[in-house]
Amino acid sequence: MALGLSSNWKKFQAQTKAESSSPTASTLPGNSAGSKKRKAPPLKNDEDTKLAASHQKRQKVLHPQKATQPKSIKDKPTKPKGKEKEKTRPNVKMGGAQSSQTSSTHPEHGIAPSIQLWTSSTKKVTSEALAEAYSLGLSPQSLNETPSFPNAGLSLTPDSAPPGKYISLDCEMVGIGPGGITSILARVSLVDFHGRQIYDSFVRPRPGEIVTDWRTQWSGVSARDMATAREFSEVQTVVAGLLRDRVLVGHDVKHDLAVLVLTHPARMIRDTSKLSIFKKYGNGPKPKLRVLAQELLGLEIQQGQHSSIEDARVAMMLFRKHKSAFDMEVANKFSDTTQPVQKGGGKQSGKKKKGKK
Repeated sequence: MALGLSSNWKKFQAQTKAESSSPTASTLPGNSAGSKKRKAPPLKNDEDTKLAASHQKRQKVLHPQKATQPKSIKDKPTKPKGKEKEKTRPNVKMGGAQSSQTSSTHPEHGIAPSIQLWTSSTKKVTSEALAEAYSLGLSPQSLNETPSFPNAGLSLTPDSAPPGKYISLDCEMVGIGPGGITSILARVSLVDFHGRQIYDSFVRPRPGEIVTDWRTQWSGVSARDMATAREFSEVQTVVAGLLRDRVLVGHDVKHDLAVLVLTHPARMIRDTSKLSIFKKYGNGPKPKLRVLAQELLGLEIQQGQHSSIEDARVAMMLFRKHKSAFDMEVANKFSDTTQPVQKGGGKQSGKKKKGKK
């Protein structure tokens, strides 16, 4: 159905057709107004307005791309000129909050920050307490890595740190008298809580003592070691000074104190041969150090000649691993204020000792 045109539109079309068929002043050369388009006369009634709206709607249906075209160049979406490489992000492990990694040791001195804080905040914190809390120092894996210096004497220097509260002692013995059944001191070794060697020395027999059995297959001591050995009185004095006011750790230490002719308060002794939880590892009343090392530490010791430094370190390892049990038994046994003294007194057994281990 054709749409009817109003009288104004008919006049406008007739005028436009006449102007296009004959030249006018506006289209003559030199006339600047010739390039201008003539505007349509304004619509005068509602019929014209409806016609214009219908025409605009038809244009949108026939040419939808023109209707959606942005009004300004600035609004037009920009197309990438080429395929740009996407910026790669660094690989980040997921599953937790990301933060900068902190070092567990001090960058300059290799001291853990928490330990450094403890030591700087109070003087009551000892190296033994820190080693126990952080499982530092002596361990079965480090036994062979810790250096030993046989017959070095006192390893401490004026610049060395003091031994601390705990000291482990072990002695090697040889035999004198008929059949070599009486034991005397031939070597003594002491290590601290961390397994560091404090003292080690071969010991000469005292005047009147003739060695009849060196027990080399167990003690590891022979006559040739006496050439560089120290006098008994010298060794005894040094060891007594090291043990004073300290906790003595060892295995069946009464024999060690006996050959040293020394005494020590029983409350200050931690004997690995007497701890109740260790008794199940012995065929008799006392388990052997070799068996305890194998069962509790996974170590094989005393395969041939004994080493008093090694035995002292193993005794300290056992004590450190079960320190709470030792402390509990001592507290229960010595709950009163009295402190019995375990005597060595130089009294020696009449039995021949192939080795207390």
